[in-house]
Amino acid sequence: MSCALLKWPDRPAIDAATDRDGRSRTGADRFRLAILALVILAGMLNYIDRQAIAVLKPVIETDLGWTDRDYGALASLFQFAAAAGFIFAGRIVDRLGVRWAGPAGVAAWSLAAMSHGWARTFAQFAAARAALGVTESMGTPTQIKTIASLFTADQRGWAIGVVNAASNLGAIATPLIVPALAIAYGWRSAFVAIGALGMVWAPIWLAATRGLGKGAMAAGEDAAPAAAAGPPVPAMRGSILRDRRTWAIAGAKALSDQVWWLLLFWTPDVFHRVFGLGLARMAVPLAVIYACAAAGSVLAGAVSMRLLRAGVRVGVARKGAMLVCALLVTPAPLVPHVQSYWLAVALIGLMLAAHQGFAVNLFALVADIVPAAAVGRVTSFGSLCGNLAGMGIVFAAGETLSRGGGYGPLFIVAGGSYLAATAWIAWLLPTISPAPGRATSLLTPRNEPH
Repeated sequence: MSCALLKWPDRPAIDAATDRDGRSRTGADRFRLAILALVILAGMLNYIDRQAIAVLKPVIETDLGWTDRDYGALASLFQFAAAAGFIFAGRIVDRLGVRWAGPAGVAAWSLAAMSHGWARTFAQFAAARAALGVTESMGTPTQIKTIASLFTADQRGWAIGVVNAASNLGAIATPLIVPALAIAYGWRSAFVAIGALGMVWAPIWLAATRGLGKGAMAAGEDAAPAAAAGPPVPAMRGSILRDRRTWAIAGAKALSDQVWWLLLFWTPDVFHRVFGLGLARMAVPLAVIYACAAAGSVLAGAVSMRLLRAGVRVGVARKGAMLVCALLVTPAPLVPHVQSYWLAVALIGLMLAAHQGFAVNLFALVADIVPAAAVGRVTSFGSLCGNLAGMGIVFAAGETLSRGGGYGPLFIVAGGSYLAATAWIAWLLPTISPAPGRATSLLTPRNEPH
């Protein structure tokens, strides 16, 4: 991203050519993008670690004798564990700040991913999935807090879109890399290899973020005191559960994330069960649909940035984008009934692209309207609700398929979920205005006009 795209807000008491830690403006831009690249890589590792089981399901179920009910239970257990992790993850992220939360989470979930390779029984595999779910709950609140801290309001949608898109590169890479590793070295070695990558990431992050080790930048506080920024930031006094903003985000996450988790865990089985594709043949279709997801994320972020820079109000931009994405998902019920699997690829790809567009604007909304000190907790609670909904639908999918119900009812639910989420946001937040002070970032020089 060109430095010309970055607009620095007005802050007193520091030279305009430097940021809060004395970096040159160009140095701050480079630092910002370097950190974003590492956030992107962590997101990719997160998706590879969690998705590997879906790609390897046909091989593992043959080796260990799993049934659809067993796999559905494991998927549901992962969701439950992640949901339990989100109860604590947001507070941990807010306390550790943007420097230490990342390596703590990545190292923990990488060890959990590696443990799958040593599991011999269903109980051991269940323990590994639970550990992965709990530790991966650190990922989302860390990403959003980092972006909320380092990027300004018009840049956040773009940054979140890029991170989401690049994270989907992990979902694209998984069906291309993991089957090859499994065929060459066995599925157990595949789990160990992908988990080991995260153990390399953590020390690189710590080395790159030495400058974030002090003051507000470490904890991700607002870029400047409220007195310098205008009116005080609306506080979330006491529990975040008393604030309408929290419930608006949480309800929308629950309704939309259940579709994402359904597709993440069951799309390989859709291609195998409905269209008869084996492990080798499904690699390209899976890569294509996650490429669509990445494209939707980037497009949504770019459109968001252009709308806000053109003067469109935050509420109009965010709600309008979410409504468009919701409408794009409505053809979902057609997926189990089409004759060509490439048509199914196109429909599911459209669904995932729309989901990512919806998610980009929803996460950007968190950064827009939530005070900095609560971003991790609100993001975490929303993800908790999303994971609980995901847990329910992946378990229901296993039960529905075991009883011969097919994928039809599941895709009908998916088709209406985003419209319901958009309506929920509109009901709880009829007007949306950014919280004062949330238009700026921690790397913002204080004298340059915004």
